[in-house]
Amino acid sequence: MSGGEVAGILVAVFWAILVSFLAVALARLAQTLRATTKLVADVTDQAVPLLADASSAVRSAQTQIDRVDAIASDVQEVTSNASALSTTVASTFGGPLVKVAAFGYGVRRALAGRKDEDVPAKAPRRTVIVGRTVPAARRKNRGK
Repeated sequence: MSGGEVAGILVAVFWAILVSFLAVALARLAQTLRATTKLVADVTDQAVPLLADASSAVRSAQTQIDRVDAIASDVQEVTSNASALSTTVASTFGGPLVKVAAFGYGVRRALAGRKDEDVPAKAPRRTVIVGRTVPAARRKNRGK
């Protein structure tokens, strides 16, 4: 055997080893692709019902939000009506009630003044401070 023949045999052996490694790698890649395909199919089978449930939940939430919005607008209308009613009642009855209260106060004061006329008035109390003159007493003394 010559050197060229030995080199050819060696190259053929290396090519055979390389092809066998590539065949094993391609077989494993094919298994991985099959497993991935199965996984994607399972996820799709489970995701479709979940998405349908989520869509239903979003529609239900939107319905509830619409109801809450309607209730909030009704509450706002009731609040404005109550405010208007309160203002009307205050303006309608407020003035006359103040007048009645003032009249009652005046009557009480008048009756209290009549009772005081029957009873002799008491002399005002004087404050005595030793060594000092009270300013009210000074004014009274100046006028005399």
